[in-house]
Amino acid sequence: MFYRVDKVSWLAHKRELQQIREKVFVCELHIPKKVEFDEIDLVAEHILVKDETECPVATARLCKDGLISRIAVLKQYRNRETFDTLLNFIAKLAQQNGLQSVCINCVLHEVDLFTAKGFEKSGCVFMEAGIPRQRLMCKLNSFCTEPFTLVH
Repeated sequence: MFYRVDKVSWLAHKRELQQIREKVFVCELHIPKKVEFDEIDLVAEHILVKDETECPVATARLCKDGLISRIAVLKQYRNRETFDTLLNFIAKLAQQNGLQSVCINCVLHEVDLFTAKGFEKSGCVFMEAGIPRQRLMCKLNSFCTEPFTLVH
């Protein structure tokens, strides 16, 4: 399958970005809208993935401090190719922005997947949106995009 990945602005693509995130986070994970959508959306860089029919299928955001967040992939597109495409784009964008590393607030059951791919634990486990998480860091020169099952 072919995917087109673009960096997009929140204001110009808000409808598409919100639709994906609402399906994944609000409907599937029961995260309240007021938690899901925040002021960071206005300043973060957003990534939008579309399939070969130009249908929006995934999104993520990259914050100025290197935090990768709000990774949302529609259920039928959760496969290695989609995640690899999205993560490779994020890594390139982070490098273009002059970042040396990226981080993610990872759900606990996926920590081992990320640490096996070059991420390292940073700090203590904490709660975010009612979900226990672990902050993970990765230097961009160690970034590896083997299969992940990312959420939020």
